[in-house]
Amino acid sequence: MKYLYGFLCVFTFGYSFSNDYVINSFDNHPIHGTLLESAESNSILSIIISGSGPTDRDGNSTYIKSDYLKMLAEGLFENGISSYRYDKREVGNSIGNIKSGEEVKFSDFINDAISIINHFRGTNKFKKVVVIGHSEGALIGMIASRLIVDSFISISGAGEDYLTLIQRQLSIQPAYVKSMSDPIIEKLKNKELVDSVPPLINSLFNNTIQKFLIDASSYDPKDEISKLDIPVLIVQGSNDIQIEIKDAQLLHNAAIKSRLEIIQGMNHVFRQSPENRLLNMQTYGNPELPIDASLVNLIVDFLDED
Repeated sequence: MKYLYGFLCVFTFGYSFSNDYVINSFDNHPIHGTLLESAESNSILSIIISGSGPTDRDGNSTYIKSDYLKMLAEGLFENGISSYRYDKREVGNSIGNIKSGEEVKFSDFINDAISIINHFRGTNKFKKVVVIGHSEGALIGMIASRLIVDSFISISGAGEDYLTLIQRQLSIQPAYVKSMSDPIIEKLKNKELVDSVPPLINSLFNNTIQKFLIDASSYDPKDEISKLDIPVLIVQGSNDIQIEIKDAQLLHNAAIKSRLEIIQGMNHVFRQSPENRLLNMQTYGNPELPIDASLVNLIVDFLDED
């Protein structure tokens, strides 16, 4: 990968977010985010990286308003920790000139995160810069964090490569779904594109997505986290229906120095929820539900000790 470090930061107010802090990334693509800066001088800055799909800086997507990442940032702010959360390229206000998903590679997300980290490093305003990655953002964050941040926090981070994780998540589906998806996944694991995808699973494996999946699956989270010679906090909710406790344990076992915390009852969007899948998913689209307070407390405690 080639990293180009020419950054420009401007404030704009013509977007859907009142505080839109824009950083031009490695290829001059504009990344839009929200900076919550503590009034305390020389504070810690946490860079929050969202999960997969069209999840924006607040934790919302096209059809679901959840605000869990916004609540996390606000909780950290209340404890004197600054944060920058952003729309990944092709999401929210960071679409830019992208015409098709085929233009976006997983490595672009990594390089964007590196650009953002280096931008804030260059301001010399913060005593520490840490990365908080959620779900897919955990993999992006752990790769981008190497050598350039002070600590790293994984929340609901997968312990296996992208395609293996998808295969595992599809294992709970009816047998006919597995019989359709397994051959496609195996081809993609061998870096082979698939011409014909059954309509039922086209949204998962269409031509636009396949190259991205191959790119993303070239990174093994266990290998990547093992390269971090910095303090690492791994947080996992016991009632997460997308990522399992065993993922957190895999990351913990691979890391040089990490602290593992399991939050009982917490799900993928940081909320206390039942184990029942349907009731669990109902919390995803309820921004009135607060996030689990122990998540913020754990992060604050970890950063105080670090």
